[in-house]
Amino acid sequence: MKVSASVRNKVEERAKKLCEYCQSPREFSSDPFSVEHIFPISKGGTEGLENLALACQGCNGHKSTKTEAFDPISQTTAAFYNPRKDYWNEHFVWSEDFTEIIGKTAKGRATILVFILNRQRVMNLRRILVLAGEHPPN
Repeated sequence: MKVSASVRNKVEERAKKLCEYCQSPREFSSDPFSVEHIFPISKGGTEGLENLALACQGCNGHKSTKTEAFDPISQTTAAFYNPRKDYWNEHFVWSEDFTEIIGKTAKGRATILVFILNRQRVMNLRRILVLAGEHPPN
C-alpha cells in the first residue's frame, strides 16, 4: 500500500516513531519502517488511520496477513495485540534487564510467538540501547 506523506507522518507521530509491536525505535533501524494494516485488507480491513500501525520490517514480515495464533499456556486461540484498541502494558512486560518482552495475556503471548518480538538482533539492539539510556521507551 502506498500511503501519503501526511498519513505516514500521522502514524509515525502517534507511534512516537517506535514499532508499535516490538517497541524498537525507527531512528536506530537499518531498515525503513512500514505503515501496516492491523487487520489486513484481504480480510476486510480498512485504509483508515484506526487500522494503521507503524511496524518494523521484522514484525510486519512475521505478521503478514495473520490475525491470531494459538497460545500454548491458555490453550486458546487469541487475536493479536491491536495498538489501536489495546494497551501495551496490559499484554506485555519487560524482562528485568529490559531486553525481552514477556506476554502477560494470551493475546500478548500469541503476538510474541508469531511476530517473534524477541528476535536475537532486536534483543541485542535493546541491550545496547539500555546501556545508552535510550531503552525502554517512555
